[in-house]
Amino acid sequence: AQDMTEKELLKMELDQLKKEVKLERQMVSKTGKEIKEYIESMSGEDPLLKGVPEDKNPFKEKGGCTIS
Repeated sequence: AQDMTEKELLKMELDQLKKEVKLERQMVSKTGKEIKEYIESMSGEDPLLKGVPEDKNPFKEKGGCTIS
């Protein structure tokens, strides 16, 4: 974007604004409740909350190293 002219930058911004105007907007009071319900319903499957079983963890150490 650094090598673009001011006219090209303004056209790009205008195109973005045209896209944003077409988006359907919803009230946060409604969507916030829906997002909260979805997060709570999926929390049982979230590996960040319940952890990853040792046998399925691809990042666990495979073995140790001994220096003698």
